[in-house]
Amino acid sequence: MKLIRVGVDLAKSVFQIHGVDRSEKAIWRCKLVRGDWIKALLDRIEPGCEIGMEACSGAHHWARLLQAQGYTVKLIAPQFVKPYVKSNKNDANDAEAICEAMSRPSMRFVAVKTVEQQDIQAVHRVRASLVDQRKAKANQIRGLTSEYGLVAPKELLHLRVAIPRWLEDQENGLSERFRRLLRGLWQDLLAVDERVEELDREIEQIARQDPVAVRLQQLRGIGPVTATALLATVGDASQFANGRQMAASFGLTPKQNSSGGKERLLGISKRGDAYLRSLLVHGARAVIRTAPAKTDRLSTWVMRIAATRHPNIAAVALANKTARIAWAMMSKGTDYHPTPA
Repeated sequence: MKLIRVGVDLAKSVFQIHGVDRSEKAIWRCKLVRGDWIKALLDRIEPGCEIGMEACSGAHHWARLLQAQGYTVKLIAPQFVKPYVKSNKNDANDAEAICEAMSRPSMRFVAVKTVEQQDIQAVHRVRASLVDQRKAKANQIRGLTSEYGLVAPKELLHLRVAIPRWLEDQENGLSERFRRLLRGLWQDLLAVDERVEELDREIEQIARQDPVAVRLQQLRGIGPVTATALLATVGDASQFANGRQMAASFGLTPKQNSSGGKERLLGISKRGDAYLRSLLVHGARAVIRTAPAKTDRLSTWVMRIAATRHPNIAAVALANKTARIAWAMMSKGTDYHPTPA
């Protein structure tokens, strides 16, 4: 019997396969090890067979390998697979659920990322991790020095100025042992600063070389970091039918709890990439700070919202609009043209 659809439950070492024929009858169920599963899959399936996987760790890599062989690969978000899992959760049931979910005509699929997209995403993830480490290191220094009566003002800038001064001051009561510890912590902080600056330079280089990133930076509130993060997360914006869909994928649209014909909208859904959503919202806050001095249409629009609603609501509303404009620029290849009020 000819396979028309195969669901694959990915894992680190063992891959579960579930394949069905044209009558939707399961004709292939098996477990394959990591080193053999691609070869066994290619030996069994024929051209025209669709392959489905959850969009999890390693899925984009395997999808690219299969696409290079000429097969159609569909990636599904795990939350859309879960409703199709029958009875208890195990690898076989998961593979069957993936195979079933990918057959639904209204199912939403995840676009396969390119190697370049994953490279840019890796830069952002490493940078975000280093920023968290720097924050943790600074908080550790503050906590330890406060036990000796040494307190620096808020903001990392003030701590960077205070630490050398504390090390040089021989009259502040610090013991030699703690001075050695503090000097080591200071060197750790400087090393993390250097790594973050190195990645910032790499992100700026990407933002200068990529034409889409260059256009996105025409938008107010979007700099090199946000522009390259959009490139890594979205890639081809045409996967979304409109700007609202892209904004919704970032979690910037209201969450619904409607029933019986009564519409009830809650706060934003916070679905999707939290890192990219935070970049868009913080960029919107920066725009709002300078909006009172401007007279363009976008500034007057966001100031009307800020005048009657909470500043956070205005920031999220502007982030939503920024995402929609970004979709139009990415999908149509156009520049940003602000209009006067």
